Amino acid sequence: MHPIKPKASVLMLSAVCACCLLTTPLWAQQAAKLGSELTPVGAEKAGNKDGTIPAWSGGDVTAPAGYKAGQPRPDPYAADKVVTTINAANVDKYASKLSPGQVQLIKSIKGYRMDVYPTHRSCGYPDFVYQRTKENVGFAKLAANGYELAEAKTAGYPFPMPTSGVEAMWNFKMRYQGEGLTWAYATVVPPKGGSGIGEPLIQEDYILFPLSTAQNNTITGAKGVESLYLSPYIAPAQFAGDVTLSHSYIGKPNDIWLYFASQRRVRRAPTYSYDAPILNDENLETIDQYTMYNGPLDRYDYKLVGKKEMIVPYNWNKLNSVTAKISDVVQPTFLNRDLTRYEIHRVWEVEATVKQGARHTFPKRVFYLDEDSWQVLVQDLYDGQGKVQRVMESGVVMATELPACVQEAYASHDLSLGRYIAERIPAGQKQSDWLAGRDGRVKESMFEPDGLRRFATR
Repeated sequence: MHPIKPKASVLMLSAVCACCLLTTPLWAQQAAKLGSELTPVGAEKAGNKDGTIPAWSGGDVTAPAGYKAGQPRPDPYAADKVVTTINAANVDKYASKLSPGQVQLIKSIKGYRMDVYPTHRSCGYPDFVYQRTKENVGFAKLAANGYELAEAKTAGYPFPMPTSGVEAMWNFKMRYQGEGLTWAYATVVPPKGGSGIGEPLIQEDYILFPLSTAQNNTITGAKGVESLYLSPYIAPAQFAGDVTLSHSYIGKPNDIWLYFASQRRVRRAPTYSYDAPILNDENLETIDQYTMYNGPLDRYDYKLVGKKEMIVPYNWNKLNSVTAKISDVVQPTFLNRDLTRYEIHRVWEVEATVKQGARHTFPKRVFYLDEDSWQVLVQDLYDGQGKVQRVMESGVVMATELPACVQEAYASHDLSLGRYIAERIPAGQKQSDWLAGRDGRVKESMFEPDGLRRFATR
């Protein structure tokens, strides 16, 4: 018997198909992974081997029946029970899944503990965010200087499969939080060694995110503006009427203005950036610590260490409830451990070291970014001797009205001083309005320096 030979047409078709596979651009092959083996924003879709991290199934993007935006946000996981508690007695057992700073918090602060709950991969986003993220594969690129974002589709994540630390950081900076928001919150700086928490600072922020507006499409369409930020102080009386205004850009230094009600003057503040201390925070927080990281990326080199499973703050619904009292949430030495929640998630680890010739109070910082939301959940900040000096934590919550996972409250502990600051605590305030930009309650015209005086006296 003679072997059956394929027809010439079949051979030609096979050759063409093989050629197609060989010539398909790498970016197209990568883009095809989004929504299949990876989530639409680049996370691993599958769960882990021991089942502590479930598979991603779209996130919890549907609001509970009867819930409307503007109402106090319910806790969808209120019935969950604690799986394990990590404290000073057993922290070494879990150290491989904690940051060095988290370990130090538990060991050095009496009563500090982490209650670990079942993991919920709650984060999900609108379809247009997924589409823009996919379009960014092969399109988004960094500038020649290595730290600026030269081009990207807006309202999406630029590098869902990052190959460098700076790409991962741009995913954080471009994280989808809606088009703009308003929120009111307390900043609390408890005095060292005291039994109380001091007098809270109350602010009401107005923020616009041009890079998250679907209509802008590209960085050029958003005029290179990363965010517009306006923050008047409401209380206490000595600060009421003071206002901070900032215009943050991608390709040039930020513009910042300060209005002091007692002086009735608007002042440019060109040095109010990087490691400059935030006003009224008693030198416990720098400008670029705000919201877990804020400002340009030019002073550090960023190394993408890799991905790991980690015990991180997550689904902080109880802690971010507006129905709580500030004194219930903020305690003299730490945030109320009965209200914080920790889960096991996969995170990207990014190590930042100060560039040669540059300077910063913290020569090294390590960021831990959630794979499902690209939010920075934990950050360790090192001093000049290589020791962890500050530790920051912030857990995401699901804002179903967007839908998107967002961050509100966070804490920054200074281990060298034995003090901490609690930031953006929503307790006792009105519910944050994450639709304010989309619905026109926050507009670009609000962010003009000439309007600060009028705004401060409203």
